[in-house]
Amino acid sequence: MGSFLGSRSSKTFKPKKNIPEGSHQYELLKHAEATLGSGNLRQAVMLPEGEDLNEWIAVNTVDFFNQINMLYGTITEFCTETSCSVMSAGPRYEYHWADGTNIKKPIKCSAPKYIDYLMTWVQDQLDDETLFPSKIGVPFPKNFMSVAKTILKRLFRVYAHIYHQHFDSVMQLQEEAHLNTSFKHFIFFVQEFNLIDRRELAPLQDLIEKLGSKDR
Repeated sequence: MGSFLGSRSSKTFKPKKNIPEGSHQYELLKHAEATLGSGNLRQAVMLPEGEDLNEWIAVNTVDFFNQINMLYGTITEFCTETSCSVMSAGPRYEYHWADGTNIKKPIKCSAPKYIDYLMTWVQDQLDDETLFPSKIGVPFPKNFMSVAKTILKRLFRVYAHIYHQHFDSVMQLQEEAHLNTSFKHFIFFVQEFNLIDRRELAPLQDLIEKLGSKDR
């Protein structure tokens, strides 16, 4: 199930998705990292002047996939078939998996299984050159925005599950600052471009409001 050997910090749930060095997307990623360092997240997520919106969303989506991959990788041993027999985010929210191709009718499954399906599904999308072109001059597909929205909506569910079901473990591992920074970046990004429906964000609404108010 993708538990990799090595120190905890380098353990990811799925292999990391790399953006080729020297490419324009790599430059964009470097720009994103540099502006994040300035500490102003609202500004850091804005589309850089003269850049293509699809490409900016693509680069950040890959980055969020890698971040969530790493965060979930740190707690996989606590997220088991027994401890998390359903994929939930608190008692009121439960997720069933369907991808529209292999599994058309939503199935109820454990959180580790759901997250495995989800991350594998995202990885397949990111590796698909027709959806996420990495070569300069190759256009993004017409439906790119809806593809990206679905990916981000699903990645949000991993954050929601970690916060609701595994926050104690995150605190024991002293990873909470890392998790909070990553989630805040994610939320500011999806808010900036209106990428996830408010209704979908409900499981973490209080936290989202708290993170936003600290920034005003």
